[in-house]
Amino acid sequence: MRYEGKVYRPWPEAKSILIQTTLGCSINTCTFCSMFDDKRFKVRDIDDVMRDIEQARIIHPFVESIFLIDGNVMAARTDYLLKVFDKLKQTFPEVKHISLYSGLNDFRRKSISELKELKSAGLDMAYSGLESGDPLVLEKIKKHMSAEQAIEGMAMAKEAGIKVLLSFIFGLGGRHRSMEHIKATTDILNITQPEEIAPMALAIQPGTIMEQEVKSGEFIMPTKGQVLAEEQYLLQHLDFPTYYWGDHGNNLVPQKGLLPQMQDTFLQRVNHAAEHYIKDQQNVIQTFSW
Repeated sequence: MRYEGKVYRPWPEAKSILIQTTLGCSINTCTFCSMFDDKRFKVRDIDDVMRDIEQARIIHPFVESIFLIDGNVMAARTDYLLKVFDKLKQTFPEVKHISLYSGLNDFRRKSISELKELKSAGLDMAYSGLESGDPLVLEKIKKHMSAEQAIEGMAMAKEAGIKVLLSFIFGLGGRHRSMEHIKATTDILNITQPEEIAPMALAIQPGTIMEQEVKSGEFIMPTKGQVLAEEQYLLQHLDFPTYYWGDHGNNLVPQKGLLPQMQDTFLQRVNHAAEHYIKDQQNVIQTFSW
């Protein structure tokens, strides 16, 4: 199996084998992200992907979970993806879970019938980045996606039966737009009701535009108290069942489990942590590269 450039997968996919289907990200402009700055987006040659799948079979005698990389794999043509799924199912008849990265706009660029075809072919879950529901934050980070487009993309995935893990970033509004960011994000989550959510605290990545904005003072990092206040607001106002992947390594209070069953417990933990930081405006959050 061959991988080109840096390789990333979501932390819930730690036990999955990785099949590189696309290279890079078709957007690749987000100011906070450097994941794919070492390559330009392209869909890999189908024969190369097929060979990697065959080699993976030789290396792994039993495979239950497969994750397709790189960035937004869903940007590839539907007929191409169907060939990949067919090969995966033929090669790994024991597989129970196949997932990939998808931009929310990638759902919008396909028809419902195409999305349903992919679901029927074996696509179990897509990992999508909302990042924020605040229009000003989305514009500032150059996400090239509006809140309305995010809602539309999620609705299409739901109609097709594709589960979505939606990620977003505590602190992305910075010191001065913290509550606007989390309120708008929570609103979109309650509208779209993804099957799973993954909040993570903002981590400034080396070489990004945001790193330069922090150095110049254009972007002021949130305090720990603000980041915890964002999580408090989120847990107080989410009103749908979902799985909470709040255990990212950069989160101040790592925790995961089902909501609403664990919602009060999670909120109590965050409240306890916030007692130490809520009034300290100098205690800037410090996180690590992905």
